[in-house]
Amino acid sequence: MEPHWERFCGDYENRLKVTYKMGGLLPSWTMFSDDVNAIRKPVQMGPEWMHARHMSGVDIDDRIWITDPPASSFPACIAVKSAGLQSSTWGARFLGLARRAVMTERKNIARREVLLELASELARSEPGFDVGMFSEELDGRGIAAFRNDWTEVRYLGIKRFPTLVIRYSDQPAMMLCGYQRYEDLKGVLAASVGVPGAGPTKP
Repeated sequence: MEPHWERFCGDYENRLKVTYKMGGLLPSWTMFSDDVNAIRKPVQMGPEWMHARHMSGVDIDDRIWITDPPASSFPACIAVKSAGLQSSTWGARFLGLARRAVMTERKNIARREVLLELASELARSEPGFDVGMFSEELDGRGIAAFRNDWTEVRYLGIKRFPTLVIRYSDQPAMMLCGYQRYEDLKGVLAASVGVPGAGPTKP
C-alpha cells in the first residue's frame, strides 16, 4: 500500500495532518494467530507476503520468514516511537527505513543491533538526529509512547493493519482497514466533505 499512501500524502500534504500509531501486531509467536489467513508460526507468514507482492506489484522478499524471522514487532514499534520523540518527521522516516529493511533487505528488525543500524542510517541523512538519545529512548520513553499507542489501538477495537482513522472537522471519524489504493483514499476524503474530488481542509 505504501506507493498509494505516499502519492496520496504528497497530493494532499498541505491539507492533511498525519499521525502514525504503532499497533503492535505481533507481541510474540506464542501470543499471535491470524485465523483468517491460517497463520500461527513464522513459516506461514511467507506465503501471505508472497500474495501481497503479487497483488500489489511491490518488491517484497518473503524469505526472511525462513532465514531469520522476527520474534516480535514490539521492538520495531518502540524504535519508531523513540525516533519520533525527537521529531515526528524522523519517526515517519524511521518507519519507512524499518519497512524497507524487513520487507526488501531481509533484516530482522526485532534485533536491537539492526534498529541501531537504521538509526545511524537516518542520522547520516538527518544530521540533527541523535543516535545516542535514540538508544536511550529504546529503554525509556519509547516504551511508554508505544504503550500509549497500543492502548489506543485496543480501545478503538482495531485488529487489522494498516487501519486509517480519518477525522474531518467535527464529523464522526471514518475507519479504513487493510489495503487501500490511491483512488480509494481519494474517494473517501471526497465523500467526507461532500465535494467530489475534494480533499479535507482540516484533519
